[in-house]
Parts: sequence; C-alpha cells; structure tokens
Amino acid sequence: MIGCLLIHGFTGAPYEVEPLANYFRHYTNWIVSSPTLPGHGEHDSLRGITFQQWIDTAEAHLQHLLDQCDTVYLIGFSMGGVLAGYLATKYQVDKLVLLSAAIHYIHPIQMLKDIGGMVTDLCRGRLRRNELFIRYSHKVKRTPFVASLEFRKLVQHLKPSFENVLTPTIILQGKLDGMVPYKTADRIYELIRSNEKQIRLMENSKHLICHGEDRDEVIDAVYHFLIGKRVENH
Repeated sequence: MIGCLLIHGFTGAPYEVEPLANYFRHYTNWIVSSPTLPGHGEHDSLRGITFQQWIDTAEAHLQHLLDQCDTVYLIGFSMGGVLAGYLATKYQVDKLVLLSAAIHYIHPIQMLKDIGGMVTDLCRGRLRRNELFIRYSHKVKRTPFVASLEFRKLVQHLKPSFENVLTPTIILQGKLDGMVPYKTADRIYELIRSNEKQIRLMENSKHLICHGEDRDEVIDAVYHFLIGKRVENH
C-alpha cells in the first residue's frame, strides 16, 4: 500500500495542495492524507499556537501513514516544505516533494511587482478581482504577529536539517513567486545530500504553485516523479 502526506503552508490550509491531493485520490488507490495544522483553517486562530505544535501534528500524521503503508511519499508546500524536509531526515520515506519550500522567504523584487499590480487594479477599480489581493488580504488581518514569529522560529529551527536529506527529492518553484525567492530552489538543491534530486522551475507560477498557470505541469511533474519516471531538469 502507498501512502502520501501533503502538508500545507503557514496561514494556509489543505486547499493549497488540494489539486494534487484530488488528482491522487482520483487516479490512484493511494492513502492520501492532507491534514490541517493547528491554528489554521477557516475558523481556527493562530493565537497561542507554537511552531512545535505544527511539527508534532505533521509528524503524527506521517507516523500514522508509516504504520499503514509499505511506501510513503511526503509532499510539503511553503512552510509545509520545511516541515517535510525535516521529517524526511527523521523517518524512512520513499520520496520527497518540495513545493515553494520556504527556507528563505519574501522576494522583494517580485513582491514590488505584485504590489504594483494591486495599485494598478485599485486605480482601475478592479482590486477586489486581483487574485493576490483576494488570497492574502484576509490573511494579513487574521495573522497575529506572534504567529509570524513562530513561523520564523520554525524555519530557523528546521532549515539545518536539510543538509541531512538523503531521500530522492524533486524541488518545484515558481519563478514569479513573491513570497519565496525562486533561487531558493537552487539553495535547497545544494543543501540536500540525496543522490537523486532535481529541480523544476515553473515559469508562470507565483507562490501558490498548485493553483497557478502551470498547475497541470506541476501535477504531471510530481506524479511522474513519484511513480518513478524521470522528470526533465530545468
């Protein structure tokens, strides 16, 4: 039996990786787990939540899959990618997928371009139709400052573990990502010590790589990597 754990990002929810999870549920007989981390989701609050709780929750779901399955794949998006990289050093997982993994964050140049786009849409009366504004404006209002500090502590705490990653790994990163600089993918590639590792840069993708223009290409690349077919490097 094959199991697949998908871990979402900071202030996000399973919808961030839902296109992948739904594809696996539809086209495979894998056990697919996509939990909501503590403090996340529509009605939860990040106030009072510690980064250790995010680690513990992701770890518990991975342990549950390992108890049920002979083969386990681990997929992490953004902060979930940091968690996945760490867990791959602690447990025997078969393959690791890192999507926009946030070992570095906030790409100032792309962020300025995105803000410029919002200003243009504001002037033209179209701000509420701007995709980034829709996705992130409510997050800013709902995210306590202390929660952002917990996110930063998690990255600082877990980033060194990437040097111990030996699991076959694919790294996917959007070139238009305003949250995680796209060259972070190269840094992760250099850090991990797996003998089987590759990078795919998505030319038209922003941070939410599973929901961008390259969505079908992302799904195809991840699926073929997991089932053992070689994915062309970029």
